[in-house]
Amino acid sequence: MTGTRSASLFALALLAPALIYILIIVAYPLFDTVVLSFTNAALRPTYDFVGWANYERIFGAGNFTEIILRTFIWTFFSVAAKMIIGTLGASLLNAAIPGQSVFRILTMPPWIVPMAIGIYMWAWMYNGQFGMISGLMQNFGLLSKPWPILAYGDSAFWATIVTDVWIGVPMVTIYMLAAMQSVPKDLYEAAWTDGAGRMYRFRRITLPLLVPALLTMSLLSLIATFNSFDIIYILTRGGPSGSTTTMIIDTYNTAMGSRKYGEGAARAVVISLFVTLFCIVYFRAVRRLQQGEAK
Repeated sequence: MTGTRSASLFALALLAPALIYILIIVAYPLFDTVVLSFTNAALRPTYDFVGWANYERIFGAGNFTEIILRTFIWTFFSVAAKMIIGTLGASLLNAAIPGQSVFRILTMPPWIVPMAIGIYMWAWMYNGQFGMISGLMQNFGLLSKPWPILAYGDSAFWATIVTDVWIGVPMVTIYMLAAMQSVPKDLYEAAWTDGAGRMYRFRRITLPLLVPALLTMSLLSLIATFNSFDIIYILTRGGPSGSTTTMIIDTYNTAMGSRKYGEGAARAVVISLFVTLFCIVYFRAVRRLQQGEAK
């Protein structure tokens, strides 16, 4: 056995546990979901293959297109807010200010607190009768009566976005802070010596060097937000009147609520295709960025 062949076999042996894990935990369930999406599987013990009927049914229904649009709007505003607030917060935490360590610690609670507990806390604050938000607005004369935020479609929609942003901002902040700290200090010192102001340094030095981190964090946040289930389900269950029903909530309601496993699997496949598209766009953007740096 040659040295090259021996090294290849040794590498395969090291990779084998990870490959087996991917095949069992990821590949097989995904394949089984795709197969299930072409059946009329339900609560009964037997089912038949129905071809593209499930996909024709879900795309033939007018509300599914509305659900897709709502999901994209929900994801866009949530991810945009998290990236903007997180990046600005990281800039502040990266500045040389007194009590810097304390402020960094204070950014962590939304991320450290178990998600369900944090969501229920927001649900209490959104309550119209004894919630803090409605109470403060009444005390300041902005409302004349209690306002049940989660009882109205528009306010419930934006309330779920606010909650998702509160939970997701700490991760973006810490990630972007780590990226900012990797920027060479010499660049800032040279710019400062030439008379560049703080905003100029941020715009001309920090932001260009943060582009790879921004792309990566945007993708991670996009996938997590697009598939976010806990926040909406705990706060509104997708209501009122479907105003907060996103694709993942619709998939759960179809598969687990209505026991239409075939249709639910078809919806899950559609979600996977969207996530795959996001990843393709991301990798192309990174490749173009690398090619631009190489030039």
